[in-house]
Amino acid sequence: MVLLYSTLPKESTHSVRAAQQDLLNQDLLNQDLLNQDLLKQDGISPPPDVHTASDSQDTIDFDVRDVFVSKDFRKIIPQNAAYWNRLLFSALKSLDKSQDPLKNKPAWRDCRQENQQLLQINVHDFRSYPALFQTFLQGMNCMRPPVLINQPNKCVSRDNEDKQTFLLFAIKTMPRSFERRQAVRETWGREGVYQNGLRVRVVFLLGSSSPEDPDLSALLSYEAKHFKDLVQWDFHDSFFNLTLKMHVFLKWTVKNCPQVSFIFSGDDDVFVNTPLLLTYLQSVEASKASQLYVGQIISTASPHRDPKNKYYIPLSFYNGPYPAYAGGGGFVFSGALLHQLYLASHVIPFYPIDDVYFGMLCKALGVSPEAHAGFQTFDVREQDRANVCVHKGHILIHRRSPQETKMIWNAIQSPWLTC
Repeated sequence: MVLLYSTLPKESTHSVRAAQQDLLNQDLLNQDLLNQDLLKQDGISPPPDVHTASDSQDTIDFDVRDVFVSKDFRKIIPQNAAYWNRLLFSALKSLDKSQDPLKNKPAWRDCRQENQQLLQINVHDFRSYPALFQTFLQGMNCMRPPVLINQPNKCVSRDNEDKQTFLLFAIKTMPRSFERRQAVRETWGREGVYQNGLRVRVVFLLGSSSPEDPDLSALLSYEAKHFKDLVQWDFHDSFFNLTLKMHVFLKWTVKNCPQVSFIFSGDDDVFVNTPLLLTYLQSVEASKASQLYVGQIISTASPHRDPKNKYYIPLSFYNGPYPAYAGGGGFVFSGALLHQLYLASHVIPFYPIDDVYFGMLCKALGVSPEAHAGFQTFDVREQDRANVCVHKGHILIHRRSPQETKMIWNAIQSPWLTC
């Protein structure tokens, strides 16, 4: 890491990055205006049921008639006066009429400003919400941040290889967490061909640092060029923006890794027994593989109402139970679900807890989560946390430091280990 940092230019890159982003925004605006003028000149109007994003270089068209939301999901979420519930049923009403769910959502550059007045009208106690929750609400309709760092060739075969990606590790991380990312690269997230010719790739998902933090853009740019595994978007990397990170990752994967068999979504501080995970995924019956959503399942959860709790949800924001969902520390889902999950994320309003939100998306598709004892997103018993054999017998354990991750990984690979 010292070598990595020492090779970087010393000058500040803040002004350069700002200038680049200004140019990007201006180019996007000019392109929008040009496209509109060309359409008008040719007398052509865009199809009413097809949405084309213009705020990001990664654009994907979709037909709203392809979006599916199950009856079970509509039943489990009560229709009441809470703001999120109202947003959901309004979106479902539009969907049932084959109307574009993004029709009235503002562009990224205007989104937060327009939402402030909307929230004061629709959420009567908005000012009583915690500051971070208010920030989430102001951006919960903002879905299309520009891409700052991309890896469009991540799943493209190289060196005349014809093996498609079997497992993609999609790791949530933050700009400052280089040590965690490097520990993953050196251990369970190492890219390559594993047993039975299964190809594994890894991508780290980042937002941007807050203005109060040191500017790490030069370091991230170097890291991305060196390892070719960072994807970064221009939104503040925070707990409540993990749902946005999930949405843009789904979009990125639909565009860049559409043939991937399975996706692991997890944190950068988990330990994963990659050979055991691959063995499990190979054992999944073909009839289940296309609908797989597996992890440690929380089946009877409901919102926390204590404002001091990290997962606090005001009653006026959401009123109802949670569908069963897999703990966000780490879970696996089928690549066959990618496109429908992405479409559903345009109808199901963003929710501030990302693993709950992903469970909602799966419920909307009619996909039920599968519990697996090998996923321990809440850690194992305290007396077992230093036991290497316990780690060798589990697929995932949360959470471990970079040093612990390397030590455990090396130990379970040792031919001297007897378990």
